[in-house]
Amino acid sequence: MKKTTLPLILFCCALFTISCSEDRDDVQIVSNLEIKNFIYSAMNIYYLYKPDVPVLANDFFNDQSDPNSYLDPFNTPEDLFEDLLSGQDRFSFITNDYRELEDRFAGVSKDNGLEYRLVRVAPGSSDIVGYVRYIIPNSNAATKEIKRGDAFTKVNGTSLTLTNYIDLLALDTYTLTLADITNDGTTTSIIENGRSVTLTKEEGLIENPILIAKTLTIEGAKIGYLMYNAYTADFDDELNDTFAQFKADGISDLVLDLRYNGGGSVESAVDLTSMITGQFNGEIITKQQWNPELQAAFESNDPEDLLDRFNSTIRTGESINSLNLSRLFIIGTGSTASASELTIIGLKPYIEIKTIGTTTVGKFQASTTLYDSENFGRQNVNPNHFYAIQPLIYTYANANGTVGPATGIVPDFEIAETPSNLGILGDPNEPLLKVAIDQILGRSSATKSSKLENSMEVVGESKMFTPNFQRMYVLDLPNR
Repeated sequence: MKKTTLPLILFCCALFTISCSEDRDDVQIVSNLEIKNFIYSAMNIYYLYKPDVPVLANDFFNDQSDPNSYLDPFNTPEDLFEDLLSGQDRFSFITNDYRELEDRFAGVSKDNGLEYRLVRVAPGSSDIVGYVRYIIPNSNAATKEIKRGDAFTKVNGTSLTLTNYIDLLALDTYTLTLADITNDGTTTSIIENGRSVTLTKEEGLIENPILIAKTLTIEGAKIGYLMYNAYTADFDDELNDTFAQFKADGISDLVLDLRYNGGGSVESAVDLTSMITGQFNGEIITKQQWNPELQAAFESNDPEDLLDRFNSTIRTGESINSLNLSRLFIIGTGSTASASELTIIGLKPYIEIKTIGTTTVGKFQASTTLYDSENFGRQNVNPNHFYAIQPLIYTYANANGTVGPATGIVPDFEIAETPSNLGILGDPNEPLLKVAIDQILGRSSATKSSKLENSMEVVGESKMFTPNFQRMYVLDLPNR
């Protein structure tokens, strides 16, 4: 899609700019007003839920003095942004340093490479325990004696609780007290094993979202397995190469493992659907729905810009390696969100989709990064600060008009990961992958998790501390 120019419906933007350009005696106040002006103006134009927020109405301000009287009382830009959000919005956010956000979108971060989930040790308890889901290759954690399935109860000797875990795990360097999680069929036990490991977050860690890609030969069938952990645009060419290898291997089925994939680039999701298929080039994957004013403007200018279609090339111009599959098996969990869910919803009108795991997050809105510039793009950005906002800008339906449920996508075959029996990722006997393989081969298998550890309520996961957690975004806006 093409980059938008400054929208004609600027509403209050010009008004705010005039009021903020006067009285520049106090540099800090002017800077705050510049930031607040940008935030309000961008939300006034692009916010998906604009009709829900009275102060964003075009006629809310009646004269030139009113805007600043609304903006001034907010102590910080963050306070203003929060005041502009709809009650149904769980995902819009603001950042005071868009450089960190851009790095995250590119898969670059300051991290130790430990990917974990946090759970309560018992119902109603404030004590929590973490367990390792995977280790990012080439990270600090990858050089230490810690692996998938290891649990940890303490950080620097302090037991993890609901009130301290954020501060403890935010430290650049910390020592984890390791433990084993076991289950005897009736009771889950967490027992410290005398081991510990010290991890350090390092700048510039790059996470390739393609954690595992392999072809399994089972009972004569060639089954592709792809564990894809983020829709990171910078790795689209490597994703395409992966599908070239699957094609060369002659796979008959694919298991797409999105269990830890919180989303990312919409364009990457569109490309992935085209790699999986190939026989529907040009057909509609999703139809975008913006706020009423923008929807009307975009439809008037070029309705085609609001449609995402199966395509034959990735964004670099390289031809897509398509598998022409007629069915797909997807592993998803409560960590599967946004662009991952778009992949599921978008493909359902065209091929048979079977999902394995647990119910997904239920996040079916896209966002974009809006900067303090004339057209809210990255070019010619205001040099006085690094604030940017990432508001929800549209929701979507698939080709059949189906909108994803806010409660998430319920699996066809329900089975939960259990900390005492995680298995080895990519191994045919790993519990979730085994169910997928059983379905491919027509073998019977248990389709419900044992619920042995259902008392371990989820508190969070490692990526929840990152600015792009469970976000789906577009890099370019439609040209109106």
